[in-house]
Amino acid sequence: MSDPGPLHFSKMHGAGNDFVLVDCRQGRVIDAAIVRAMADRHRGIGCDQFITIEPAHSAGAVAGYRIWNTDGSSAQQCGNGARCVAAWLRREHAELPPHFVLDSPAGAVAVETLGGGNYALQLGRPEFRPERIPLRVDAEALTYTLNVAGEAVHFAAASMGNPHALIEMSELDDASVQRLGPALQARPEFPDGVNVGFARVRSRSAIDLRVYERGVGETLACGSGACAAVAILVRAGRVGRSVRVSLPGGDLEIAWPDDGAPVRMAGPTAFVFDGDFEGVW
Repeated sequence: MSDPGPLHFSKMHGAGNDFVLVDCRQGRVIDAAIVRAMADRHRGIGCDQFITIEPAHSAGAVAGYRIWNTDGSSAQQCGNGARCVAAWLRREHAELPPHFVLDSPAGAVAVETLGGGNYALQLGRPEFRPERIPLRVDAEALTYTLNVAGEAVHFAAASMGNPHALIEMSELDDASVQRLGPALQARPEFPDGVNVGFARVRSRSAIDLRVYERGVGETLACGSGACAAVAILVRAGRVGRSVRVSLPGGDLEIAWPDDGAPVRMAGPTAFVFDGDFEGVW
């Protein structure tokens, strides 16, 4: 393979969930080996997910994006990453209107510019049908029980374009997250893997959340995981329709107005630095 030259990138984060963004709208080709090299926190740039900005493929969108996990696998949605894409596009194209649409792997995402580096997204409606998550069980239920790491674990599940399981706990301790997260991910009932959330309900309008993501491990924040957690807890009658989700990296505001509406997520973005990755091509 010929040397295509340095790869220009932007390092960003949304509530501590960090990303490397690369503009591929002019045909630059990215593969899993490049993702793994740049995502490496010791020998590369380091990130939770790698995002390529792509040409729009629907009539109303201004651009598209693709999401890669640090192991080189693909993801279907990333709420914090989508906000960073929105902020990156606004920096590059100051003429963008306050409201615009992005094409994501999971469908169209409506963006609202809030100011101060904050953006709100409409991330679509949650999906609870097991076959759409996907989750291999006999029938849909509010909660499921599996033997995980030698104990019976009760969890709920939903898709926000990618699969999420949620375990409600009284305390979010490191040992439980690190033990149950990868163990539940490895269960054959989740053929595509699963992002595992651990929630503590503080009130009808506030929860704490930690998320162990597939292909990554625990991250400081997970936007789609926050949306899934709120939708699951609303469905169970545990919280109201508007909830502040406190993650290790910061807070996200999640609203699900009614069962037929998309979930709205609002939160911050930040630019860290820009650079050129020489790489080994």
